[in-house]
Amino acid sequence: MPTDQADGQVALGMKAFVVGRVAVMFVSRLHRPDRGLTAVAVVTIAAAVFAILLILVRLRWAPLESVDHDAAAQINGLIAGNSVLVAVVKAVTFLGSSGVLWAVVGVAAAILAIRKRWRLTVYLLVTAAGALVLDPVLKSLVGRLRPVVAHPIAHGAGNSFPSGHTLGSIVCYGAILLVFLPAARGRWRVAFVTVIVTLVALIGISRILLGVHYLSDVIGGWAVGITWLGVTAFAFEATRHASGQRVTDPVTEGLEPEARADLRPAQPEPTGGRTRHLGRIAAGTLVAWVLIVGIVIGAGELIVKYGNGNVLGDETIPHWFAAHRTPSLNRWSEVFSTLGATQAILIAAVATCAVFLAVTRRWRPVVFIATLMFGELAAFLVAAAVVKRPRPDVSHLDHHLPTSAYPSGHTAATTCLYVALAVLVIGHARGWWRWLFLVPAIAMPALVALSRMYRGEHHPTDVLGSLLFAALWITALTLLIKPGQHDRNRAAPAAGNGPHTRAAFTAPRQAGRRRKTGVTAGRTASQG
Repeated sequence: MPTDQADGQVALGMKAFVVGRVAVMFVSRLHRPDRGLTAVAVVTIAAAVFAILLILVRLRWAPLESVDHDAAAQINGLIAGNSVLVAVVKAVTFLGSSGVLWAVVGVAAAILAIRKRWRLTVYLLVTAAGALVLDPVLKSLVGRLRPVVAHPIAHGAGNSFPSGHTLGSIVCYGAILLVFLPAARGRWRVAFVTVIVTLVALIGISRILLGVHYLSDVIGGWAVGITWLGVTAFAFEATRHASGQRVTDPVTEGLEPEARADLRPAQPEPTGGRTRHLGRIAAGTLVAWVLIVGIVIGAGELIVKYGNGNVLGDETIPHWFAAHRTPSLNRWSEVFSTLGATQAILIAAVATCAVFLAVTRRWRPVVFIATLMFGELAAFLVAAAVVKRPRPDVSHLDHHLPTSAYPSGHTAATTCLYVALAVLVIGHARGWWRWLFLVPAIAMPALVALSRMYRGEHHPTDVLGSLLFAALWITALTLLIKPGQHDRNRAAPAAGNGPHTRAAFTAPRQAGRRRKTGVTAGRTASQG
């Protein structure tokens, strides 16, 4: 009997333990619902919200129309008349324009392709292309007109529902978030998610503030964007499942968690004494920039005040160009002038940074390009404001130019960018083809400079001042930042790069040679 009672107590205790574990698991499940089902529920709700809005907007439901018109008038009135707020809101909405979105997606896709993450590359391009197709199709189906507000600030082309900026931003920036989320950890992940969510929200709100969309247009754009983003993410998960890979939770893990090493922008840099070294580089860069800007401004002042108006043909050359203009040359000059403008230079600089970051996995080339171009822009603005040289006294093919003639910003920016590109390629590549990058480094500044003088915007000495600045600034930054220095660091065992050092690559070859030599010697001895 005592034994039976003991066995019964043990069995009862085991049952109680099992029941307790089941209860704990059930309670924990209630507090942590299945994340996959949560994602499906969110996408389903977003699709339902969009479907309801689509029907109500298409039927012109009076209560919704009343709310939309009142909200458009009141929200637009919050910034109307305030030039600073209007400028800020326009800058925010610019980040949701199709040109910016495709530039961001293109750069991200290029990085993924260079690092051979083809599936993520295809996902990113297909998802963004879907938003590009959905926007005009849905707008044409609904045919809703734009709001009419008392203080119109911006003009929107086409129909109103849904908001294209809102749809495109949530799809493109959301897809980039899902793709690159594995590369972010800890506080960087929180910052990454916060920036993306805030940016998407502000872009949508900016469309209402500018008076080009109704409230329901923006909500509809968010809803259909979440729906399309969820559908493409589920499709990506299906491809993983079909290939036998683990199905992930894209919202918390990203689309391909195992790709974290390839998604990281750059390799970690050694930290010992690095802060002091960076401080010295920053100080040297600032001193060099001040001295170079002083030289350029001094040269400009000498030309304007003591050049007698025709130094190096400052009067005769612009008049000669103006007298020999033709429709064909006008078009070509416009092409090269556009290639040297701020927008084209910015796009090319960002693309260059992205490619070198993807290939080298080092921040040094990015810092080199960014410092070079920001320094050029700041120097151009300062020199133009100080010298205040008028444009040549000929007819101008460009109108409403905001700055003075000296120096030529187009020429300086083009020279800095294309010469820097040649410096980076020649410093990193090893094939003969790298020297071909000297061709655009020479040709592009010359063509842009000629087009600016041909169009009557600059004197020859304006161009020479830009070339002087570019030569000094590029030389200074190349010596200070040393954009190709990481190659030497890799060759040094003390750099801490492990298998990436030159010793690690050459050691197996040397060992193989020693083994081959030993085998040959043994054969010789046996034959003797």
